[in-house]
Amino acid sequence: MIKKILLGLAAIIALVLLVAAFKSPDFRVERSLTIAAPPEALFGWFNSPKKFDEFNPWLKLDPAAKVEYTGPESGVGAVASWAGKATGKGRATIIESKPGELVRLRMDWIEPMEGVSTVDYLFKPEGGKTTVTWAMYGKSNFVGRLMSIFMSCESMCGPQFEKGLADVAKLVTTAKPAPAAQ
Repeated sequence: MIKKILLGLAAIIALVLLVAAFKSPDFRVERSLTIAAPPEALFGWFNSPKKFDEFNPWLKLDPAAKVEYTGPESGVGAVASWAGKATGKGRATIIESKPGELVRLRMDWIEPMEGVSTVDYLFKPEGGKTTVTWAMYGKSNFVGRLMSIFMSCESMCGPQFEKGLADVAKLVTTAKPAPAAQ
């Protein structure tokens, strides 16, 4: 009886490993929101790690996380590093910045799992409004593909992207002045 249970468990583990091995390594999570503001009013909130952290949904989940900023205040080379119980440990570096169009970051995940991904913030003007798209994409290693069988990046990140976009919309559409685009 124990032998059958052990064989059954071994078969399940082998199946899970096989499924992970054949999963696509590519992942992408994306959310968009149209905000009643021009791209120039939104760009600065995403182009500065300090300004971004005013609406960063992960820091709201882990307010005790330690955040450190290095490099320039905004634009290419600006870096935010964090370490917290809920946020894990990582670093976000702005690697491309086109005023009113795009902010691109390299995300270096250190804990609980190592990995690298890219985050894009895209700004598309539509009349007096702007559609802001927050996208994260990259390639998962084998451990990442294995973990994705049990918890998806889409369900973990998508709702947080939505919260962040809604919160920045509130910040931009209130009386608080927007940061200057750099």
